[in-house]
Amino acid sequence: MMKRLILIILLLSSGMTVVLAQPAGNISNSKTLEYLQGDGVYETGVMAFLKGLKDSVWTHFDLFISDAKALAAIFMIIYFAIKSYEMMVGDKRMEIMPLLRPFGLAMIILWWGTFVKVIAFPTDLVANQTERMFESEQTIVNNLRLNRANLMLAVANSLYTFQAQTEVAEKESDTWYGQAWDSVTSTVKQGISTVVSPLIELKNRLEVGMQLLFTQLLELLGIWILRLAVYIIFMLQIIYSTILIILGPFAVSVSILPAFRDSFSTWIARFVSVNLYSGIAYLIMYIVGLMQEYALTSEISKYQELVGQDGLSANLEKMAWFAGNGILSFGTVIIVFLIGAICMFTVPSISTWIISTSGISSAASTFGRSAGTVMSVARKASGSFF
Repeated sequence: MMKRLILIILLLSSGMTVVLAQPAGNISNSKTLEYLQGDGVYETGVMAFLKGLKDSVWTHFDLFISDAKALAAIFMIIYFAIKSYEMMVGDKRMEIMPLLRPFGLAMIILWWGTFVKVIAFPTDLVANQTERMFESEQTIVNNLRLNRANLMLAVANSLYTFQAQTEVAEKESDTWYGQAWDSVTSTVKQGISTVVSPLIELKNRLEVGMQLLFTQLLELLGIWILRLAVYIIFMLQIIYSTILIILGPFAVSVSILPAFRDSFSTWIARFVSVNLYSGIAYLIMYIVGLMQEYALTSEISKYQELVGQDGLSANLEKMAWFAGNGILSFGTVIIVFLIGAICMFTVPSISTWIISTSGISSAASTFGRSAGTVMSVARKASGSFF
C-alpha cells in the first residue's frame, strides 16, 4: 500500500510540474488555475446547485397541510370547549379577541406557502444585499488569484531555468576540476572550492519538483477546507429551514391549545434565525474576501520582488533563498483560507445573537459532535483497512 501511495504522489508531482511549467502559449493560465483549484475560491457550480436545491425543496411545504388542518379543527373544538366551560362556571367573561385567535391560526395553515414567503422576505433581502457585496469582492479576488498564479508560474519557470544552468555549471566544473586539480596550488584549490561549492549547493536547493507538489497540496487543502465549511453552512440552512417549513403547520395547529400557546412564536423565531444563515454567511464570506484580497496582494508584491513586475527579470539570490523554504508559497493565502473556514462555523451563533432563540445552536453543536464521531469512526475503519 505504501508503494502505491508513493507512486500516486510521484504521478501527481509530475503532472502538476508539467502543467505549471508549460509556456503560456501552450495552455491558458486561467484554465490551468481553474483545472487545479476550480473557477473561483467557491465553485460557481456548487453555489448554483445549493440555490437551486433550496428553491426545489421549499416547494414541498404542503406535505402535511391536510394533517395539520385536521389537528387544527380538533384543537379548535377543544379550545372552544374549554372557553365555554370557563364562561359557564363564571371564571371568565365573554371576550371576542381570544375566540378569534384559532381562526387566525387556521387561516395561516390554509395560506401556509404565502405566509412562509412573507416571513422569509426580510431575511431574503438581507441575503440578496450581502450576496451582491460578496460577488463584487470575489470578482476582485479571482482577478488577483489569476495574477498570483501567473507570477507563481514565472517563479517556477525561473527556478527550472536556474536549475538547468546550475546543472550545466556543475558538469563543466567537474570536468575542468578533474583535469586541472593536480596542477594547481592549494591556494587556488581553495579558491576553486569556494566558487564550485555554492554552485552545487544552489543546484541542490533548486530542486522544485516536489516543492511544487507540496505547495499545490497545501493550497488545495486550505481552499477545500474553506469550501467545505461554506457548503456545510448552506446545507444546514437548507435542511433546517426545509424541516421547519414542512413541519411548521403542526406548530401552528398545536399553538391553538393554551398549553402550547408559544409554539407558533417559537417557530417563527427559529425560522427567521435559520433563514438568516444565508445573509450572515455571505457577509462573513465578504469579510473573508477582504482578507483574501489583502493576502493575495501581499503575496503578489513578494512574487514581484522575486521575478520582477513583468515576471521576466528574476533575482537569482532571492530565488535561491525562496526555494530553500521548502514550499513555493509565502503561506499567507493558505492561512486566510483556514481562518475563513473557522469563521464560517460561527454563523449559527451569530444568527441567535440577532434573533434570540433556543435549539438552533444546540442542533448545530450536535451536528458538529456527530460529524466528529463519524470522522473518528472513518479514521479507525480506514486505518484498519490500510
